[in-house]
Amino acid sequence: MRRFIALLAGAGLLAIAITPASGAADREGDGFSKADRQTMSNGSQVAAKTTPPGAKPSGANPYLALVPDPSTVDFAGWKKYLKAQSKAKAATRDRLQTDLERRSAPVDPLLVDEDEPAGVRGSNDETATAQSVPQFGTAKGRNPQARIVGTMSPEAVTSEEVPANAEDNGSIPLAAKTGIGTTRDGITTTGTIGDGPHGSGGSGSGDFDFYAVDGVAGEALTVDITTTTGDLDSIVAIFDDAGELIALNDDFDGFDSLLTHVFDADGAYTVMVAGFPSLPDDPTDSASGPGAGTEGPYDLEITMGEADVDVYAMRLREGDVLGASVAGEAAELTIYDPSSLNVHGSMQDATFIYPAQSPLPGGGNAVTEHVADETGWHYVAVGQGSGDYDVTVEAYRPGLENERPAQTIFLDFDGERVNTAIWGGPGVRTLSPLRAFLGRWGLTNADHDDLVDRIVAETRENLRRDMIDSGLNDDFDIRIQNSLDDPDPFGDPNVSRVIVGGTIEQSGIPTIGVAQSIDPGNFGTEESAVVLLDVLSERAGEPGDPSLNTYVTPASDKLAFVGRAVGNVVSHEAGHFFGDWHVDQFNDQANLMDQGGNFPLMFAVGPDGVGGTADDPDVDFGEDDFNPNEGFTGVEDTLSRLAFGLTS
Repeated sequence: MRRFIALLAGAGLLAIAITPASGAADREGDGFSKADRQTMSNGSQVAAKTTPPGAKPSGANPYLALVPDPSTVDFAGWKKYLKAQSKAKAATRDRLQTDLERRSAPVDPLLVDEDEPAGVRGSNDETATAQSVPQFGTAKGRNPQARIVGTMSPEAVTSEEVPANAEDNGSIPLAAKTGIGTTRDGITTTGTIGDGPHGSGGSGSGDFDFYAVDGVAGEALTVDITTTTGDLDSIVAIFDDAGELIALNDDFDGFDSLLTHVFDADGAYTVMVAGFPSLPDDPTDSASGPGAGTEGPYDLEITMGEADVDVYAMRLREGDVLGASVAGEAAELTIYDPSSLNVHGSMQDATFIYPAQSPLPGGGNAVTEHVADETGWHYVAVGQGSGDYDVTVEAYRPGLENERPAQTIFLDFDGERVNTAIWGGPGVRTLSPLRAFLGRWGLTNADHDDLVDRIVAETRENLRRDMIDSGLNDDFDIRIQNSLDDPDPFGDPNVSRVIVGGTIEQSGIPTIGVAQSIDPGNFGTEESAVVLLDVLSERAGEPGDPSLNTYVTPASDKLAFVGRAVGNVVSHEAGHFFGDWHVDQFNDQANLMDQGGNFPLMFAVGPDGVGGTADDPDVDFGEDDFNPNEGFTGVEDTLSRLAFGLTS
């Protein structure tokens, strides 16, 4: 089941302890308890929010890193940090562009006014009725830059003040009736998390407040939480009539949450208010929480009315790299492909992660991007807000198009002295070579060259062979070289490298792998990534642990397994160079860009739970849902983004 969850998280200061609902016995194949897996799959974090406002969170940047345990990551802190850094980067980009324009003929962007009058809805709300911008594009005679101004005009609704609900209202069957969708359009009320029978003063499993609404297809439900006193760090969520979570938000403004969801169908729905990080294991059972989280009073407004979404159609060529940023009174941008599939929805600005060479716009309330894998009409949708907005839209050809030499990836197994600050580390450090870790896998020096060959072969299959077989792009080019067979070319034009070796202690970065950037369109072609080997070569642990030794038995072809697994991690980090974000590691779709935490999938361990046996799958790039913890919605084609990032 695909999840399209709107999530915008901020930083927090409060660290609390939750008594787990289940222990090690509940760990499944990915190594996580059911409660933790469900929390992360739904787009909320497990780790305490310990990052002070304005500070950089501890640890490796989870957008760029294959972290050993995502349940320890303060995603809320990272989103807050990235937002601030991205605005600063956008200001630098604008200043540099202004300097360039003084020395060359500037390109004036198209000025596009929304055709739909202010206060009107329904004329440009879908891809089928999108307002076309035919002058926009990278083809000859078209303008690759546009500025679109318009107005979000959602239906104005009136809220009635109602008394606070009586406890116990901690589950779907016990949800308080609001009348929304039948007798009224909205309510304002108050409530308290912690005053129910399962709060910290009761059973201690966790208090939740549920509110029943009748959803209307095409209308938007908005849930707005405000806290003025107390310690409550609110979470809001919406469940359908089957008890399935369909939307969730944590930390829209500080600790307060705001969620807007457009219903696909009429029906009975429930809104839940909870205190981070406590979420019910079963929304039909008010006693199913993992422990009392943050508690305190809140003010609540729930409204439902017609939403306004403004959609603009732009014709792109295969390989075009599209970027858009919105300012003003809109908070969401979504790109749809010619089949109307959501290929990148965003309520955040993460452009700080782009390399310095990237020309894509940033600095807005929301920033989105897409690499077109087919020629045709693509769509930029503006949503989430009320009032005037201003959208910057720009399209570029891939960075390597018509470049010679083409992209080279150099795999360095010899150990390196490198400035780890490029990955968020402490500075210049020396990393041990691959050879230093062979004994930890039960291999010998005699196995070194064979292992290198297998890692290189797996990387070449993932980054070259699969693209040839896909037929996506006949004009791509990439060379895979390595330190065993080739002189070190790093420093030459269009050469990026992946260093395979070193430890967390040596690098100062608590991760398995980390890349220098995420680069849609591949504009920065001389970057570095690292794959550290200490975690991967630890002693065997529980199923789901990141050590390869966990999956090795006497039945294993050890060289084949280690070569494939390390080659997959190398390919993952190289994928970031060419514009791939992380995808959902907890669904059934294995993808080389899965975020850390489900390592049997990344390592290609088959159904028998043993690596290096006949049932091991071939994990590849391809289509998958964006990772729900990282704030994007839609489906990412990680293979096509590589193919066109490497177009020659």
